[in-house]
Amino acid sequence: MTVVDLEAWSVGLAELHQRIAGRFARAEPRDRVLAYVRGLLAGLERKNGWTLAEFAGQVSPDGMQRLLRTAGWDADAVRDDLRDYVVDRLGDRGGVLIIDDTGFLKKGVRSAGVQRQYSGTAGRTENCQIGVFLAYATAHGRALIDRELYLPASWTDDRTRCRQAGVPDHIPFATKHQLAKTMLTRALEAGVPFRWFTADEAYGQAKSLRFWLEQRDVFHVLATRRNDSVISMALRDERVDELVAALPAQAWRRRSCGPGAHGQRRYAWARVAIRPWREAGRGHWVLARRSLTDPAEIAYYVCYGPARTTLDELLKVAGSRWAVEECFQAAKNETGLDHYQVRTYTGWYRHITLSMLAHAYLAVTAVGVKGAI
Repeated sequence: MTVVDLEAWSVGLAELHQRIAGRFARAEPRDRVLAYVRGLLAGLERKNGWTLAEFAGQVSPDGMQRLLRTAGWDADAVRDDLRDYVVDRLGDRGGVLIIDDTGFLKKGVRSAGVQRQYSGTAGRTENCQIGVFLAYATAHGRALIDRELYLPASWTDDRTRCRQAGVPDHIPFATKHQLAKTMLTRALEAGVPFRWFTADEAYGQAKSLRFWLEQRDVFHVLATRRNDSVISMALRDERVDELVAALPAQAWRRRSCGPGAHGQRRYAWARVAIRPWREAGRGHWVLARRSLTDPAEIAYYVCYGPARTTLDELLKVAGSRWAVEECFQAAKNETGLDHYQVRTYTGWYRHITLSMLAHAYLAVTAVGVKGAI
């Protein structure tokens, strides 16, 4: 995806701005938010208060900082507008919802939620903030539609520190799994059309989340650890890797789970049914993905869906999880998702929401360009 030609596509951007304009009671922030989003879409090396202000022809970053810190508008209401925009333009009942988190490296200790913690983005423990995101992927495109800032217990246990960073007193500690449930609940209540939900093992290994999804009849393919246990058809609590190891050689099928950066992502796939007691018309499986070059490299998934679900459908859902990684990469590279210089809780949500809005605009516009070719 390339940086949008703002002149050629200004009509679409104006329509998007009109969609959120009612969330701003005053003209100044209403106009400034359009300038902010334009700057996020521009080919600037860094997209912070100074560079966005300069791009908008302003002599100082004060107005842009005010937009993020003190101006009167509700970032959650704009988030809802963003979600509805994505559904209107990219929505599909065969879509997939995807939860994942990403790290934002930060210096100091004052930014809301910052501490030394593991960042999958960096692949190590770093001083950072962690954002948990909900992505929506369909045959038409993919975009981020929801977000929550993870606040470690070291923060929520220190209300003075929270107040200094603008974290409201009513915000409690919530695990990343709980934040995932919060965002999925919003998607369900808003009627976002989708068929499957997927996530990596950081979320998939949580049995409480899997139970929560089943209670709501949300079909899912969730990565999990090799030593995770499930109820087998023999009514025993068994490890997923042991169930898969007992499969005959003919159970494995070579399939692609979708295109990647270097062509089709081909693996050997197999599944085994689990949970003999089940709801009518529903099925439970352990899915396995084995490397074609290193047979010892196997990934595992716990799945729930319609009883007639095919192996091909399950593996396609497993492969669709990479859409959220593509969203992170595009939003960070093209719409400044990680370029912010705000420390407050409110400022984080406002910048992240506007970056997501700009990224969604790129995703929607790309669909129009493909259709015109």
